[in-house]
Amino acid sequence: MPHDNPLVSPKTRKRILASAAALALVAGGAVGEIELAGAPAAHAAAGVTSDLQNHTIPSFAPLIARVKPAVVSVQVKFVPQNVSSAQPDKLPPDIQRFFRQFGERNGAQADPQTVMIGEGSGFFISSDGYIVTNNHVAQNAKFVTITMDNGKVLDAKVIGTDSKTDLALLKVDEPGDYPFVAFAKQPPKIGDWVVAIGNPYGLGGTVTAGIVSAEGRDIGDGPYDRFMQIDAPINKGNSGGPTFNAQGQVVGVNTAIYSPSGGSTGIGFDIPASTVGQVATALEHGGVVERGYLGVEVQPVRPNVADALGLKTTNGAIVDEARPGTPAASAGLKPGDVITKLNGEEVKDAGDLTRKLGVMKPGDKVELSYFRDGAEKTATVTLAAEKIEKTARFEVTPNKPTAALGLRLAPASDVDGAGQKGVAVVGVDPNGQAAQQGFTTGDIILDVGGNPVSTPDQVKSGIAFAHKGGKNAVLMRVQTANGDRFVAFAFPKA
Repeated sequence: MPHDNPLVSPKTRKRILASAAALALVAGGAVGEIELAGAPAAHAAAGVTSDLQNHTIPSFAPLIARVKPAVVSVQVKFVPQNVSSAQPDKLPPDIQRFFRQFGERNGAQADPQTVMIGEGSGFFISSDGYIVTNNHVAQNAKFVTITMDNGKVLDAKVIGTDSKTDLALLKVDEPGDYPFVAFAKQPPKIGDWVVAIGNPYGLGGTVTAGIVSAEGRDIGDGPYDRFMQIDAPINKGNSGGPTFNAQGQVVGVNTAIYSPSGGSTGIGFDIPASTVGQVATALEHGGVVERGYLGVEVQPVRPNVADALGLKTTNGAIVDEARPGTPAASAGLKPGDVITKLNGEEVKDAGDLTRKLGVMKPGDKVELSYFRDGAEKTATVTLAAEKIEKTARFEVTPNKPTAALGLRLAPASDVDGAGQKGVAVVGVDPNGQAAQQGFTTGDIILDVGGNPVSTPDQVKSGIAFAHKGGKNAVLMRVQTANGDRFVAFAFPKA
């Protein structure tokens, strides 16, 4: 071969070609544009350098220069004891807010009556000075100041907060024409590049880049969020800052990280832009977010529950309670009904139902499809104004139920303080199935297999009837200190 170089072995030529191909891909060029086959090693290296000069490696610099002026540092003064509800105590241990420095400045314990200072990030969403940040940054703030990217410091006020989505809307006091950014109309796809920007501690914008690594994440932080997961590293002080797509549009707001150690591990969670835009608009026009209220407590349909009810799938949300005087009660919903569709759209689980209702307004009419007594039924419901309610409560069901229920029972009417309805649990075997499913002394069994019970014999006969009927489990409705819940007792396999 006339172009062979005796100093370059065939294996070396292959490695050069592979390296050049990889560089060409990074630089945005095609592999075929680099001619290295048979070239001397020196010429090959020169070819790579020349090609890199002709093909610019992608840079986020133009995007950052355009959007960074809209990102600000948010400094708030607050009383620590009033912000305790903003701390992620109820979140999984490894899911942490960025803003854990609230009340922990310099590692000192604050006097509960001392006004403390905390800092986060935010961004302008309008030229007249509206700013989005996190609720846990702005909640209970007495004073708010904003530091812009150019160093200018402005006073601001809290227009409204929404704890259920962890969002807050601020507005600067000084009139002006402020740089702002827009929300993306379409969500990013898994694998899309994103850029996270924050302004921690007023030091100026900090930038990290990565990709969208997952979507629809449920981290147990409120009923209305399905978080976008990104792998762009985010650290303390960036809470409330925006994440941008390659077009410079906001696709999310930084709100939580996965952190066993307290620092960034490269896994962050963003509130999706679609949620942020809706909440910001609602807060701007009233300071609160009005949500439609159905009036039910719901829980997921576990496999044993589905089997006990004769359902083919675990889709839907089972009704624990339809509160008296609510739209749900007026529509005839009852405990044990499984809501399967809302306005013709499938309800995947209890959380999905809550999120669907969360974007609706008081006065909206909705069509509910629900499963009862082996048949699907429908009801038209007019939603009311939202009230405080428990939603999407989860229970843990053991995979291998034991043979014995492990309960000692008595009519509720015979037990002081137990009321007149149902059968009271007066003892629980710690090794029995009931203990595994969370039964405690003082619980009241209200019905078994859909039938009300008032004596221990009725509980036993209800279980026996379901077993003889070929079911693998029997569904019980149980009144606990935290409200009603459904428990499916699985029968032992023969």
